[in-house]
Amino acid sequence: MRIPPPLAALLSALLFATAAGAAPRVEDSLAQRAMACTLCHGKEGRAAADGYHPRLAGKPQGYLHKQLLNFRDGRRQYGLMSELIAPLSDAYLLELAGYFAQLDLPYGPPQAPTLPVEALHRGQRLVQQGDAARGIPACVACHGEKLTGLQPYVPGLLGLPRDYLNGQLGAWRSGQRRAVEPDCMAKIARQLQPEEINAISQWLAAQSPPATAQAAKPATTLPAPMPLRCGGLE
Repeated sequence: MRIPPPLAALLSALLFATAAGAAPRVEDSLAQRAMACTLCHGKEGRAAADGYHPRLAGKPQGYLHKQLLNFRDGRRQYGLMSELIAPLSDAYLLELAGYFAQLDLPYGPPQAPTLPVEALHRGQRLVQQGDAARGIPACVACHGEKLTGLQPYVPGLLGLPRDYLNGQLGAWRSGQRRAVEPDCMAKIARQLQPEEINAISQWLAAQSPPATAQAAKPATTLPAPMPLRCGGLE
């Protein structure tokens, strides 16, 4: 398994200090332990510049906790994540999720789209209106009118890199990513064509993120019931 360069550098430093007879001195706090996550997910969990490691800061605690469980229990596939959290208890993972959920940090700038305007409009229509004829609900029906997520289990979609959005929708579509049944996101993603997934990802990544931390907070209610039953939300 390939170890990311930042993690390799940290491990090398710790091994050198131990070999030299000087035990590394670190504070025993949740913030210090969470630094292992920020090596890939960016400073304070703001998202990495590589476009593939998503933002953790400000996501609902319940959502982050369920994703950690999904990695640990094999419903999501990424070897490094799974191995890092394999020995950790449910309670500790919930505490770790809570640490990132309470962070109020600014978002980075939106990404300039590379698709033609008509393709972006198609992505926007799917996000805001869905496609009833094919049984595809609008993203806003579950992720909130402002796309900032819904407490406690639905993540926001703004401020995420388009490569990450593309990758995750593709993983839902192919079955590489799964959730507890009934797996509503897998059902939706399988109805989308690859070019539609790209249009959705490009349009979302091009939207200006919330101007303030307060505006970025997940919603607590939706104006209407969710269009599908989702096992991951129960």
